Amino acid sequence: MADPDLSCPLIHHQSSDQPEVVISIDDDESGLNLPARGFEFDHRNPYRFLSESEPPVLGPTTVDPFRNNTPGVCGLYEAIKIVICLPIALIRLVLFGASLAVGYLATKLALAGWKDKENPMPLWRCRIMWITRICTRFILFSFGYQWIRRKGKPARREIAPIVVSNHVSYIEPIFYFYELSPTIVASESHDSLPFVGTIIRAMQVIYVNRFSQTSRKNAVHEIKRKASCDRFPRLLLFPEGTTTNGKVLISFQLGAFIPGYPIQPVVVRYPHVHFDQSWGNISLLMLMFRMFTQFHNFMEVEYLPVIYPSEKQKQNAVRLSQKTSHAIATSLNVVQTSHSYADLMLLNRATELKLENPSNYMVEMARVESLFHVSSLEATRFLDIFVSMIPDSSGRVRLHDFLRGLKLKPCPLSKRIFEFIDVEKVGSITFKQFLFASGHVLTQPLFKQTCELAFSHCDADGDGYITIQELGDALKNTIPNLNKDEIQGMYHLLDDDQDQRISQNDLLSCLRRNPLLIAIFAPDLAPT
Repeated sequence: MADPDLSCPLIHHQSSDQPEVVISIDDDESGLNLPARGFEFDHRNPYRFLSESEPPVLGPTTVDPFRNNTPGVCGLYEAIKIVICLPIALIRLVLFGASLAVGYLATKLALAGWKDKENPMPLWRCRIMWITRICTRFILFSFGYQWIRRKGKPARREIAPIVVSNHVSYIEPIFYFYELSPTIVASESHDSLPFVGTIIRAMQVIYVNRFSQTSRKNAVHEIKRKASCDRFPRLLLFPEGTTTNGKVLISFQLGAFIPGYPIQPVVVRYPHVHFDQSWGNISLLMLMFRMFTQFHNFMEVEYLPVIYPSEKQKQNAVRLSQKTSHAIATSLNVVQTSHSYADLMLLNRATELKLENPSNYMVEMARVESLFHVSSLEATRFLDIFVSMIPDSSGRVRLHDFLRGLKLKPCPLSKRIFEFIDVEKVGSITFKQFLFASGHVLTQPLFKQTCELAFSHCDADGDGYITIQELGDALKNTIPNLNKDEIQGMYHLLDDDQDQRISQNDLLSCLRRNPLLIAIFAPDLAPT
């Protein structure tokens, strides 16, 4: 029977979700490839001069994969249990500290004088690390994991050199270190953590900076190198890239799948009634305290069958990741979403800005990156712009606040820009709609050329800069009756480096951050 995972996507998208860009081009006198009819302005779509397509219409994001459902102590039972367990918690704390100290000293001894980090750790040093591994079991015991239920068995290293797992808490890395002693892929920031940084160095960790393309490429190279050599430990990766609450499976990063080696998926569950052990919107200290004050914390680990990639999957990491994520999601009996670590960045930024209901600002960034190639840092900047429009408690912005945020005044064009974003036609927009509309405009093939032509049109005297008088003259046909203060406000917004003059780089930079503003230049660019 054919495997459906290989022949069809896991989630079927409606055709409306896939924007099609159909552009007719001709050579005009300026040497730029522009639409045959010039920048034709449409009274319904203010961006038709770029493309007749519109942003995909997607439903709101209703799932928060990072929410811990018990961030505080709720109910009389939990309060009484904490009081009863306080003496036990003190004993556990002492056990935790002693185990961490002994494990740290053993690790320092194993690392002493070892300089050849490019090759596998010598056997005698690995034997010393067994002390640290035993200490980690005592650490798990101190956190209330007196026993851990296992299902299935880990495959031999030569069969499956790479292990991938869902990621719910800081407990899984501790468990896997005790159980498998693998090489892990971790953020560079982990190296500076007290005690922990030393221990993960002994695991011959592969560091990666998720925001550096060079670092990610180097990490993939190291994964291939170490997976191909049986003298290295097996590799462990958490392809979600961050912890979730375990109720959904978010999008996978591809680092574990690019090498094309057999992979063993592992599923971790934390059955609970009163205490959610996931590391979500709860501080580390509070999570540790809650763990110390439980009679017992339940944990289940299931080793799934090894996934052997076909020849096509060896050449297509996306297919291999889809098959693996499907296996894990099926075992967990959860849905898969397009959230990613970038959504956690947006959530944290919304929390930092003290917005009501921060989860309203997650957008399933894996889908956004796929459609519009908008990075996590760019999405965070778009969020800052959206927040300047003062969204209400439901995360929505109305026309008046939208115009104030973009320094626009009410006019037919500015209303059409707002209606372009308001795909639901309810008179208010969400951050997701704002981001999709901005990304849609930003990724149109003619966007950069239009920005350059807009600058040439505004720079009437050709001196390489736009004066405030030139800007006012350029905008008078699109935004009529602009007063001096309104022109000054728009000039200040477009002057990216704030040097009191707008260069071409200033304009391009500003329009990349505010791509919706390109519409205010377009009608004047249409041929007469």
